[in-house]
Amino acid sequence: IYLPRFVGDNAVKNERLVQVLYQLATEMRVSASQVAIAWVLAQGRSQGLDMVALAGSRTLKQLDKSLGALKLALNAGELHRIEVALPADAVAGTRYAEFQMAHLDSEK
Repeated sequence: IYLPRFVGDNAVKNERLVQVLYQLATEMRVSASQVAIAWVLAQGRSQGLDMVALAGSRTLKQLDKSLGALKLALNAGELHRIEVALPADAVAGTRYAEFQMAHLDSEK
């Protein structure tokens, strides 16, 4: 399946965007996926909502690592750093190929 965000120039641009997650994760001694999951959970807390981050995993070890994000509380500075480095409109490429995007309501 052709995923436009992960090929060619889009992949290069998007890789630069996520480097901030890797840097922050390294500083915090956690994984980038844990930072991403903690960020999703923080979005709900900031709006007074209970959020559920659906993290895929193929092994119990991966699931256990992802669940470590539940213990991670990002402070205001860390949240700001992520939001500045990764604004939603900065992602290059669509989520799916054009013919697939035509069938989605949630991505418009």
